[in-house]
This record gives sequence, structure tokens and C-alpha cells, in this order.
Amino acid sequence: MRAGERAYQALRADIVEWRLSPGQVLGEVELSERLGISRTPVREALSRLTADGLTEPHNGRGVVVATISAEDVRSLYEFRDSLDCRAAELAARRGNPEVFRALAADLRRAVDGLTSDDDPDHVSYYELVQRMDAAIDEAAANPFLRQAQAGVRLHLARVRKLSKSDPQRLASAADEHQRIAQAIADGDPALAIATTRVHLSNALQHALNTKELAPVRPAAS
Repeated sequence: MRAGERAYQALRADIVEWRLSPGQVLGEVELSERLGISRTPVREALSRLTADGLTEPHNGRGVVVATISAEDVRSLYEFRDSLDCRAAELAARRGNPEVFRALAADLRRAVDGLTSDDDPDHVSYYELVQRMDAAIDEAAANPFLRQAQAGVRLHLARVRKLSKSDPQRLASAADEHQRIAQAIADGDPALAIATTRVHLSNALQHALNTKELAPVRPAAS
């Protein structure tokens, strides 16, 4: 793997996992020393992260980790409503019921695991959510929808981690995902849309109540 790709993946993971905080300055010299590579691949990685919207220019020179405001989260979930509900509907019409029955069973078990201390970082739950996202993409069988989802999920992964310190919300989210999976397994498009919309509404409200969000940006004059 090229040094620029390694740097990009490492920094992207640090941002998504909140190991790098919004507003934190990302200096090329410091990053090249930490990652053990030259400044050129670091610069390449930072350019890609800025194109992704995960970093932003800082006072005309250098970059910082992009902030996430309540306005950003609302916009993200407005877009998700269109994409996720349509994907769930198509998956219910086209998907393999057995795949989603298995996911629903795993999600039911995940509810209990999220209230224990066995997996404090909830890695297994987030992996299960990624499995469900991939299964819905495959079942929906729409390459344009899949492409649109890819960009949204990069930012969604970051927002989802706002629930990491709230096992009760994670357990509720797992239950909501289980209901979506079951509706798809049952081949019920209307219920798949409804359960997806309930999950999105609950996830949005929880995200808006977290202290990590930045203040709403002032309107441009």
C-alpha cells in the first residue's frame, strides 16, 4: 500500500473514531513524524480528507479536523431519509429473506451485549451495522444508490460514534435495526420504510442532544 493511502486511511479512522477532535490542527511535520513517512504523502492524504469533508482549511494555511454542527447533522439526516428509506424498500422487494432473518437474529443478540461490559468499544455492534448496510446495498441492487450511500456513510460513521458512550441508545438503535431487518426479511416494503424512518428520527434526536456538536454556523452576510 502506498504511503499516501496508508496516511489517508489512518487519519480518516482517527477522525471517524474521534481520536482527532473537531478543530484540531493537523500539521504536516507532526503527522509525518508520527506516521513515519515524508510530508508529500501526508499532504496528499490531507487533500483527500478535505475533499471528503473531514478536514477543512485553517486560516489560509494548513488544515483542521472539520467540525460537525447541528445544522450539518440535520442536513445529513434529511438526505439519509431519501436514500435509506428507498434502499430499505428495494431490499424488501428484491432481497434474500434468509440473509435478513440472520441479521435480525444477530441484532436481537446484540441488544443484550450492548448493555454488558464485554465489548466496551462496541466493535462487534458497529461491524454488524456495516454488515447490514452492505446487505441492503446488495439487495437493493442499484449502483447509483450505492454510490450515493458511500459518501453519506463516511460522515454517518463519525456521527454514529456520538452514541458510543450511551449503551442505552446503542441498544435502542440495535432494536430499531432489528425491526428494519425483520421487515425486509418479511418482504414488507411499507414496513421497511416505516421502521427505517423511525430509526432515523430517533438517531437524529440523539445526535442533536450530544455536546460534541459545534454551534450552528452564522449565516453568510
